[in-house]
Amino acid sequence: MDRLAVDGLVTEYAVAVDDGDWATYRRLFTADGRADYRGAGGIEGDAGQVADWLAASLAPFAMRQHLIVNRRVRFEILEQDTGDTARVQADYVNPMRLADRDSGSTAPDLVCGGRYAFGLLRTQDGWRLREVVVEEKWRRLPERRAAPVLG
Repeated sequence: MDRLAVDGLVTEYAVAVDDGDWATYRRLFTADGRADYRGAGGIEGDAGQVADWLAASLAPFAMRQHLIVNRRVRFEILEQDTGDTARVQADYVNPMRLADRDSGSTAPDLVCGGRYAFGLLRTQDGWRLREVVVEEKWRRLPERRAAPVLG
């Protein structure tokens, strides 16, 4: 059951980011929870600071589809109790489309991928994120087409 709950929390994280649901994003973390997006060109800070930064950074993108895959879950020991903490390492692929793009196109303007490291803690309210670290491994921007030659 814990494995399912931890997996569900990681999915809730991805959906909150994709939907821009920053209140839910904040609630997924422990009171002292932190996120580190420096490995993807972002910031490190508490969940509230990072939620504000994500909201501003992702605002230009009308479509975000965070796919978190290859999840490896490990339960750890906290104060002699096995299973109250967990680590999840997972890969991601994230296509995004700009809001001001021609409405006839559904293709993403940017696609990136990398790896997450999640640290989780079992609380009275269930599993919560204590730490999220993002390491972007690659990024693809759309190919630029050459301007037509006139003349």
